[in-house]
Amino acid sequence: MAKQFKVPPVIFPSAANPTTTPPQNRLPPPPFQPHRSNPSLPFMSFDIGSATTASTSFSSPHISYSTPIGGSNFDDEPPLLEELGINTKQIYQKTMSIINPFRVKPDLHEDADLSGPFLFVIAFGLFQLLAGKLHFGIILGWVTVASMFLYVVFNMLAGRNGNLDLYKCVSLIGYCLLPIVALSAFSLFVPQGGMVIMVMAGVFTIWSTRVCTRLLVELTSCGDEHRGLIAYPCFLIYMLFSLLVVF
Repeated sequence: MAKQFKVPPVIFPSAANPTTTPPQNRLPPPPFQPHRSNPSLPFMSFDIGSATTASTSFSSPHISYSTPIGGSNFDDEPPLLEELGINTKQIYQKTMSIINPFRVKPDLHEDADLSGPFLFVIAFGLFQLLAGKLHFGIILGWVTVASMFLYVVFNMLAGRNGNLDLYKCVSLIGYCLLPIVALSAFSLFVPQGGMVIMVMAGVFTIWSTRVCTRLLVELTSCGDEHRGLIAYPCFLIYMLFSLLVVF
């Protein structure tokens, strides 16, 4: 026997039934508007209507360029060569004074430097390298030994009144090496071992000796009375350098 279940009747609402309420149209929610915590910052608001107000009230940022921390601008800083102590104008003037052995200007060599002698030593080594001779170490060693030798000899002659320091002595020997550098350049176009290169070596050696002796005598207070004795070690020094070129 089938079991029967009692189902309550379903009643559909109709317009004639006064007990039912008609459906109401729901309004759409308002747009999202966040709470303005600070009215002085209009760009924090998402309200589209206040965009024009925000663009007029918010001014463009002002960029100010301040000076560096050191207090000076890059245009006011000295050049790099001047910071390193390399005065190209002074080197050029000293070189021009060495070229003319009869008009040497000793006042230009009162301020000693090693930039010009270093350039001459490198140029001497490069010319020797073009001739097939690797003499960089020999040239640097001979310049150092020659400077110490001339410094000792001069101070022994001058005694306690000698005012020649080793730094100035190295500077003078390096600058007076310019004729020997020219000899090494000319030797590239002259046959080796001939009479021409021998005569040229003698002329350039006397040139360097005369200039170096003149500068040592003029820059020291007690060198005039020992001119011949000072010229002899100078001649020996530059003759050794000329022998590197000849042989």
